[in-house]
Amino acid sequence: MTHNYELKDTLVKKIKPINAKKVNNVEDLLIALKSCGFQGRNLGRALDILEKMVSDKKISTVLSLSGAMVPAGMGELVCELIEFHLIDVIITTGANITHDFIDAVMNGGHYLGRKDFDDEILFEYRVNRIYDVFLPDDNYEEAEEELLSILEKIAPSKNIELSPSELFHRIGQEISSRCILSLAAKNKIPIFVPAISDSEIALDLVKFTQKEGFNINLRVLEDVKKFANIIKKSKNCGTLIIGGGVPRNWAQQIYPYLEQTQKNKRRNNEFGYKYSVRIHTATEYDGGLSGCTISESKSWGKYTLDSRSVSVWCDATIAFPILVAGLLQRLDLA
Repeated sequence: MTHNYELKDTLVKKIKPINAKKVNNVEDLLIALKSCGFQGRNLGRALDILEKMVSDKKISTVLSLSGAMVPAGMGELVCELIEFHLIDVIITTGANITHDFIDAVMNGGHYLGRKDFDDEILFEYRVNRIYDVFLPDDNYEEAEEELLSILEKIAPSKNIELSPSELFHRIGQEISSRCILSLAAKNKIPIFVPAISDSEIALDLVKFTQKEGFNINLRVLEDVKKFANIIKKSKNCGTLIIGGGVPRNWAQQIYPYLEQTQKNKRRNNEFGYKYSVRIHTATEYDGGLSGCTISESKSWGKYTLDSRSVSVWCDATIAFPILVAGLLQRLDLA
């Protein structure tokens, strides 16, 4: 009887096939997708949750960005989120920051390539392939020279002792062109790169210590404290997670850290992120969904028990621009 009652109770709303003639913009598409199935419905739901997150001034929105999103052309989406004050914190890979800096220096340093191009030929001509994106070594080298010039300006003594977020803020202040680094610095949005040593920009810094006489000490643990203070001062927090990896886990581990440093905070359902929108392609059954599912995260105190969340299993270069475009239209910012 219970099973029959529950089944009857679920048969309320019918699937509404999308009528393309009634879709006038991206927001319309996302609204229509909510009445469909699979990841389309999840993407439609994501817009509602994201709108709630970014439009409530009492909610601090943390963007976690993994993968090669900037070389794939997704950097402008982040720039728009910064400019419209829709995110409060950026946690990303060093690679995304490296490629953002290259684009800023070169006025776009990446090229449309082909995934089936002969990599031996690319190696011979010093062209790096990122799936179907090409990046010449010359662009890396020119960006490296510009980075050196900036460091010599901000640290004429050649002594740098900063947290990574402070260093990126100082670098961003010296960039005149439009990019994530410059806009984040202008809008006082901290950029955290927890695995900074895993990046080309870190290799440049190491080379500068060996060849240019710099003494560079990046206080990486200071950024944990800095991020923790941001979260503590926020009434509520949410995550917009693109991909997984270190950025996602680093963003989520902050609540277990706060639990360990503050008493009587956990298990009262007021501790943890209250919102999350995730776009990724990872699966959970092999343990490879870095940072774990939202449900699993609740057991760690990373999310509140009543948190609103959705996971969209989709290539981020598809779902992320659709979601941001729909968000800007809904907020009358497009």
